Amino acid sequence: MKNKFLLLGIALASLTACKTASAPQFVNVKTQKNISINNELKNDEEFVKFIEPYKQKLDAEMNQKISHTNTDLTKQGDNSNLGNLLADYTLEGGDEWTKVHLKQNVDAALINIGGIRTTIGKGDITLKNLFEVMPFENELIIVKMKAADLPGLFEYYAKTQVNNPVSHLYIETKNGQLIKSLINGKEVDPNKDYYIATSDYLALGGDNMKFFSKGEAIPTGVKLRDLYIDYFKKNPEIVSPTDIRLNFIGKK
Repeated sequence: MKNKFLLLGIALASLTACKTASAPQFVNVKTQKNISINNELKNDEEFVKFIEPYKQKLDAEMNQKISHTNTDLTKQGDNSNLGNLLADYTLEGGDEWTKVHLKQNVDAALINIGGIRTTIGKGDITLKNLFEVMPFENELIIVKMKAADLPGLFEYYAKTQVNNPVSHLYIETKNGQLIKSLINGKEVDPNKDYYIATSDYLALGGDNMKFFSKGEAIPTGVKLRDLYIDYFKKNPEIVSPTDIRLNFIGKK
């Protein structure tokens, strides 16, 4: 980036901000040569020098160790250890919030595998790793659902056979047919309301999870990435879950 273009942009922005509304004015616009942004465009040394202290501070913060893992944390498979770990953290964080603000317990949690953008290798876990895993500003949402509306959730998994991570849920299918569905190890109580922790993206029907529309979405103001960072810091040595939660028998 050249200084003259930066200064020109600032000047134009200042002029635009200071002018009062007036009738449209037409000016002659001349086509100029395009400037290609590529490796041949030299760095502006003054600009690089200016931002260097901020870059160093950001790098130091992002490279700080927040936890450690003795195993690779991956998103592969129907019961991925990273997926199940983040689903558990979603449940735990949602449960903490719900106990304080709603005087209720969270019964289950559900997140989408597509929202987990990468894996975490064995070794130290840095703040940068969490930003890479979860680059989005998704919010933790608590969805209150009647028992009568929960079959839509289970049928979604039976139909899609997608490995969207869950916590405190067990869903078993055979050849695409639902044969077992449990919450907290129990069958659904028809007289109970259930509180499910998820993301705002899914609560609004993302990934075609239309079943959430039957419930009451309760915003928390908590960012999921912030919640995950807090839980990684609370657990200096990560023990990844190994239990089976999604059991798709005969999955093609």
